[in-house]
Amino acid sequence: MNYRTIILLIASTTLFSYGQTENQQNPARPNIILIMADDMGYSDLGCFGSEISTPNIDGLAADGIRFTHFYNAARCCPTRASLMTGLYPHQTGIGHMTNDYNKTAYQGDLNQNCVTIAEVLKTAGYRTGISGKWHLTKHTGYWDGSQDTSKHNWPLQRGFDTFYGFIQGSGSYFDPLLVRDNSPTEATGDNFYLTDAICDSAIKFIEDWNAGTDPFFLYVAFNAPHWPLHALPDDIEKYKDSYKAGWDIIRRNRYQKMVELGIINPEWKLSPLDPENVPWEKATDKEWQSRRMAVYAAMIDRMDQGIGRITDALLKMKLIDNTLIMFLSDNGGSPEPLINPDKFSVPRFTRCGEPVQRGTNPDIMPGPATTFQSYGIGWANASNTPFRLFKRWVHEGGIATPLIVKWPAVVKRGGMITGQTGHVIDIMATCIEAAGTVYPDEFQGNKVTPLEGKSLLPVFRDGKRKGHDILYWEHEGNRAILKGKMKLVSYYSENRQQKVSRGDRTGKWELYDLENDRSELNNLVIDHPEIVEELKSLYEIWSDRVGVVPWEQLKEVR
Repeated sequence: MNYRTIILLIASTTLFSYGQTENQQNPARPNIILIMADDMGYSDLGCFGSEISTPNIDGLAADGIRFTHFYNAARCCPTRASLMTGLYPHQTGIGHMTNDYNKTAYQGDLNQNCVTIAEVLKTAGYRTGISGKWHLTKHTGYWDGSQDTSKHNWPLQRGFDTFYGFIQGSGSYFDPLLVRDNSPTEATGDNFYLTDAICDSAIKFIEDWNAGTDPFFLYVAFNAPHWPLHALPDDIEKYKDSYKAGWDIIRRNRYQKMVELGIINPEWKLSPLDPENVPWEKATDKEWQSRRMAVYAAMIDRMDQGIGRITDALLKMKLIDNTLIMFLSDNGGSPEPLINPDKFSVPRFTRCGEPVQRGTNPDIMPGPATTFQSYGIGWANASNTPFRLFKRWVHEGGIATPLIVKWPAVVKRGGMITGQTGHVIDIMATCIEAAGTVYPDEFQGNKVTPLEGKSLLPVFRDGKRKGHDILYWEHEGNRAILKGKMKLVSYYSENRQQKVSRGDRTGKWELYDLENDRSELNNLVIDHPEIVEELKSLYEIWSDRVGVVPWEQLKEVR
């Protein structure tokens, strides 16, 4: 333990003791479990309006809080970077994905001027572990056996004591490229399924930690329901008839349920079908289309079953009362078609030696290990009900995320729904305050970028907090700023078809009053030029501060 670590530990202990004296509402330092779904849309949970069976996640909501105005950073890596550090993605070095553009904010790797939740909490005496997806370093693995060898930003090098999962962004659920701690490992057992393995590992970590006295921080980072569409036969069977009516009816049913649950304001209209989509009556290959969503639903169902096993383990070990559990998704539903799967970690053969039929093909029913498909724009549109657009864009369909919090020792009003605005940058600050520790100015000899997030604990305690005055987004040229109820947002696409079908709005600012129109259907940019100019100016100041580079310039580097 070096000098700086000792000083930080002393400061953390002192602050924790002081906090207990000043505020007797604080329980002993809680265990913290942070659970993230991957590419799951805003309305894909039962307690947020879905027909998918998620009784265990719904149970967390019934005992805790649902945040209806919580935001992510629009894509896998940027959101995870913000989640782990409490900073905007560009400040961590992951302003885009894990590609290196030779720019400070776009090195595709966590930099040394940010700290992870695990690094801070480990210094404060927490045991730390991750089970699942990392995706915060340039490391890539390929099915020919080659891979980058640098482990400088693998979980154990960023504050975690133990790790089971995968470094890259996606892969087979039946034969993934796995890592245990710092070494590659293999899927074992005839019935291996990644979601189950992530849960098994998480439970094993908790069981091991239960033998000690120090609290733990566990990050459970599911790959579900990110493509490929891989699910177990019994789970698929539950949904074999659920989606034969098509996405139009599913969207309407979800919208109505969301209104009834109090998730959305009935003044917010259901957005029209995306221009790239077609009404269900005009869709072709309907049997295949309904099967795609059935497999996707089965993947969420299996994740929910695993979360139930984790909470059951906490109950059995009598840890549930003082464990803070937070569940959210990293971005909205994904419309990606997987036309060219060669650039992804796709095995050529299954573990049994059968060839994998790679790519989204209506002649092949998705689900088994021999397939590698995605669920498409129609169902992504349904996942993001009632909003527009998807993963990658910063309209509400891309950045709205369901956040659910359960902490029995603190959250006393089970079933509460809050419309207070929050962002993934707030998770670090929340963990720090819950743990009674401090965010460092310096770590391992490096100056640390000041924290951008704000703790959610005031909401947990009495339902209110002073949140952010302004929030910002930028990803692949998509830009947004939210100040109060007004959101300025712009859409970018390199795809010619999308430009034409969506009105060629590339780069043009749109203005929405989210209090009255969170579906972003009534563009007020002409009506309020003074607000547009104010928000544009604030956005430019922020983008300069965090190192945003215009996407057109980055494309030249690619």
